[in-house]
Amino acid sequence: MQQLPHPSLAGFIKSVWVGMPGDTASPASREHILPSGEMHLVFRLRGPEIRIFDDQHPADGLGLGHAVVGGARAGFYAKEVAGTSETVGVQLMPGAALALLGLPANELAGQHTRLEDLWGNSARWMREQWAEAATPAQKMQGLQGILRARLKSTSPSVASPAMVWAAAQLKAGATVRQTVAQSGYSHRQFIRLLSQCVGLPPKQYSRVQRFQRALALLHRGGATGTFSLVNVAQDAGYSDQPHFNREFRQFSGLTPEQYLRAPVVSPNHVPVPAPPFARQAP
Repeated sequence: MQQLPHPSLAGFIKSVWVGMPGDTASPASREHILPSGEMHLVFRLRGPEIRIFDDQHPADGLGLGHAVVGGARAGFYAKEVAGTSETVGVQLMPGAALALLGLPANELAGQHTRLEDLWGNSARWMREQWAEAATPAQKMQGLQGILRARLKSTSPSVASPAMVWAAAQLKAGATVRQTVAQSGYSHRQFIRLLSQCVGLPPKQYSRVQRFQRALALLHRGGATGTFSLVNVAQDAGYSDQPHFNREFRQFSGLTPEQYLRAPVVSPNHVPVPAPPFARQAP
């Protein structure tokens, strides 16, 4: 279940969502989480702690507790799927990290950070305030209430409108060169400011957004059966299909054909089997 945020959070939050037991139809015990260029804040209200698998923790994974900030990434990671869990979270808008979390986005990029490391013991207290909310809607309202209260109490820094605009331009397909030229900043200043706003350098962010455009085309075309991979590559902005194939595998850990065969419900969440030696979700 997903919805738009409360109007007072619209400049900071893209969407708020909740996952309940039985929401996933896949028996797979892991998902590949594909890079979107966005940050997220997640609370596990019920069930085991959040656990991810990456290059540094490929087998048993890394336990992250029950409240986690996911920084912007330029590659996939694997997450353990716990079918009995209740989870609520938000996707952050460009520039929101400094306001809500107290750090620029580039200091949180490429990693997961326990929320207690940023907010201290108040992170646990906040979670306990609404963990027992009765309905999914109430759980989402509870999280938004905490974020609204935090904004009121911290006098948050407002993101640079120029960098929010620049992120939107790159997401829509503008080149880095075009966007820098229109921004009024030097190339060096632009790299620094955009990285602080979204977490990734401009070229990486632009590549991730091109990958996201390809995912949207694949997801839509896979549902209708009216597309070709050559057209997807071209429409998303790749120079040719080999370029598309290489970058798709780098970002997702899968070929486009494997992605299309996977039981994908949400474009950025791909169920995958766990290696036989790895621990399984309880």
